[in-house]
Amino acid sequence: MPLKLEIVTPEARIFSDEVDTVVLPGYEGEMGVLPAHSNLVTTLVPGELRITKGGKTTELAVGDGLVEVTGSVTRILTDSAIDSEKIDEKAAEEAIARAKKTLEDLKPGEHQEEVAAAMAAIQRATIHLNIKRKRRTV
Repeated sequence: MPLKLEIVTPEARIFSDEVDTVVLPGYEGEMGVLPAHSNLVTTLVPGELRITKGGKTTELAVGDGLVEVTGSVTRILTDSAIDSEKIDEKAAEEAIARAKKTLEDLKPGEHQEEVAAAMAAIQRATIHLNIKRKRRTV
């Protein structure tokens, strides 16, 4: 019994196909989903999502979102999803540098929204770098 996986971002449907397994980053750690999994709804946290189909594993960097599992279908709604092969390592490094510069320029205790945005940018870019560099060493 195959598992139908759908990944949707605000921009587009990123993925829609039958897969063997999916491992996603959750609030309490990684969670694996197999065909006929129990129904559930859970949160998705920024990290690495792995899809396995026919012995081949594909990694994606994902952002915050929601996951709905209904036995034979898993739907992931996320603010971002990018295939590891499409991650631009230099752009991620530059994003980290820009966010760190922003943090350095802010006065302590002020501009909490800008601090949160810069920290989120660092987290997102670091995840991208880790996934890209992991692929390079495999």
